[in-house]
Formats: sequence, C-alpha cells, structure tokens
Amino acid sequence: MAHVGIICVPATGHLNTILPLGCELKQRGHQVTLIGVLDAKEKTEVAGLNFKSFAELERPLGFTPASLVKMGSLSGVEAFRYSIELFEKSAKIMMEDGLAAVREAQVDLLLIDQASFGASSVAEYLGIPFISFTSAIVLNRDNSVPPFNFSWNYSPSYIARLRNKLGYKLLDRLVKPIATTISQYRRSWNLAPFKHPNDAYSPIAQICRQPKEFEFPRQTLPPHFYFTGPLHSSESRVKIDFPYEKLNGKPLIYASMGTIQNRLLEVFNQIAEACQDLDAQLVISLGGSADPASLPPFAGNPIVVKYAPQLELLQKAQLTITHAGLNTTLESLSSGVPMVAIPIANDQPGVAARIAWTETGLVVPIKKLTVPKLQKAIQTVLSDAKYRNNAKKMQVAIQNSGGLKQAADIVEQAIAKFVQQTN
Repeated sequence: MAHVGIICVPATGHLNTILPLGCELKQRGHQVTLIGVLDAKEKTEVAGLNFKSFAELERPLGFTPASLVKMGSLSGVEAFRYSIELFEKSAKIMMEDGLAAVREAQVDLLLIDQASFGASSVAEYLGIPFISFTSAIVLNRDNSVPPFNFSWNYSPSYIARLRNKLGYKLLDRLVKPIATTISQYRRSWNLAPFKHPNDAYSPIAQICRQPKEFEFPRQTLPPHFYFTGPLHSSESRVKIDFPYEKLNGKPLIYASMGTIQNRLLEVFNQIAEACQDLDAQLVISLGGSADPASLPPFAGNPIVVKYAPQLELLQKAQLTITHAGLNTTLESLSSGVPMVAIPIANDQPGVAARIAWTETGLVVPIKKLTVPKLQKAIQTVLSDAKYRNNAKKMQVAIQNSGGLKQAADIVEQAIAKFVQQTN
C-alpha cells in the first residue's frame, strides 16, 4: 500500500474529476492526501480523503470563489488572459509553498492535474514519481489538432496543420508568463529546461478522462497515454437538495453554465426565452452565480436553483444546454444526452468543437448568441434523431472506456513498478 498525493486546481470542475479516483484508491487500501489551498479542503474531506494545506496567507479561504466571480464576468480572450494571470501566480506559489508541503507530506507518488502548472517540476525536484491526469481537455500539444482554446474544426489537411501550428505560436505568447516562471525555478533547482511543453507531463502514465472517441485523431501521444473516460461519481460530491416534486413529466431540458463562466446572467435569460414556447420543462442551475430569489422571474417559469444535482438530473434530461465545460459535457454524454453548447472561454471552444465534430450537439458561440439562433439549435437537436443517437453511441464508448477501475489500475501498476525498483 502506498501514500498517494493529489495536486489539483481548487475549482469544482477539477476537484470533481480527481476526487473519485482518490476515493477508489482509498477503497483499495492506499492512503490518499490532497495537497492544496484551503478552498479545496471541504470537498476533499467530504470525499473522505486527507487534506494538507499550503499558502494559507497567499490563498486564504474564499480566494478561489472570489477570483472565479471575476472570471465568470469575462469571456473570450479577456477571460483567458485573466486565467493566465491566475495560473502564473499559482505556479509560483506551488513552486515555493507547495514544494515544502509536498516534501512534508512524504508521499510515494503524486497525481498531478495537467493544469496545476509547476507541480510536475516540484515532483521532479523532490524525486517523487508522478502521473499526469487531464482535468480539462487534453493539453498535450500536437500539430495535427487545433490548440485547446480554439473552436477550429479538425481537418487532416496541410492547410489545417499549418493553421494549428500558427495557433500554437499564439498560445505560446499568451502563456509565456507561466512558462517563464517555471523556467526560472527549474534553473534555480538545476533541472534541465523543458525542450517542449509536453515535457511537463508524466513519463510514467498520463490519464485522460475523455473517451478516445471524443478526441480528435492525434499523432504524437506517448505510449503511456490512456483514455480512461470520465471519473465522475456522485458519492464523492456534496449532496444537493432539489425540488423534484416540481418536475411535471414533460421532456426535461437541463441548462448549466458551470461554476466559473456562469455570471453572464443575460445568457440564462436568453436560454429561458428560447425554451418558453417548447412543450418541455426547463431546469436552470446557476452554478452559485446568484441566489434565485434575488433575480427577476425568468420567461416560461423554469425551475431555477443555485446548484443542482447534475448527475441525477441528466438521467432524466432530453437535452443539455451547456457552456461546453468538459465536466458537464462528459456527464451529459455518460447519460446519452445531446447538447446545445454556448462556449465562453478557456478550453470551452475546444470542447464545443468536439461536440460539433462528433455530432452529439450543436454549437452557438457566445458572440453570435441570440434567442432565435438558440431556439433553432434547441429545436434541431430535439427533433433530429442523429444527435441523440450519437450521444447514445458516445455513452456506450464511455461505458467501455475503463473509467475509475482502469485509472486506479494504472496508478497501482505505477506503484508496483516503483516498489519493485526500490527493492
């Protein structure tokens, strides 16, 4: 049995991704500790895992929700740049306070969120083996596919590859503050500089929670890259009350803009207006962006809640209207539910591009969003059987992808390998 440490971005979507794997490893007899800032403590302890904090002064309780309030009011490049600013500061904190916390935790192996920048360098410096996992869309670079933050369609053509290459050059410019910070610390630690951004990921195993069928055809993934499919589980989440008695038996449309880019309240108004004349019932989850009681009534009188038991509602839904966050997208597909996506920022355009590519839904970009366009997309997805059929096919692919069991097996294989080497 081993002591496994987890380093993860303290946002709900990221924690909901990795905590179920931590619970599975705990059930198998391993000690599991999440090493993070205070905003990750409650969810970690609700999941029954150990928690070790760091940077309590730099990242006090409430810092993450406050930063997400600001991010949630932004969109497009503006939101992405703000994300880069947050990630650059987090990388610096990780490579200072986080370094000490990881050393003190005395873990045998680390599971590191790809978006926890700097953490893999900490593991390398301390000589701790680590496994990478994708909490967002795959960040591994590959000129055969568009950068994760672009809505570009996939194409194998030479022109598309050239376009992708230029896109990565633009991405390099945007993320330069993060890369510079990490390079400075690696140099001070006498670690070799990264020759390629993909060098930051594990040489042992990389776990991706997408099914392979929901990823563009890639050509440069390493042999130790595994598509396990989603790792979500309701058991590791805080229980949420919901007025199930208000459901009227009509086809259910579930709308959520996630827990980050969810403060553009006008989008919720447009969703309600687009659905009000349908023979269906709309449920809106505000994702914590507001108290329903403080808002004016929405058109069509939908059920509006601050938070929703998403996994349970998706089992009843006929359609999801989503920001194309990867959590909501994969959870919808796990239930065979097609989508209308309204991507806003960060990796959401890339997720939406995959929704369009797999024909599991339609996409309405935030800059082109109008009630008539949204209403047309909703009616098309509800009436055209191909979207539900493709979502059902993706549901089967997810069921066959391995999930939590395969991910935990991969971790245990890595543990066994290093135990054998040390003996």
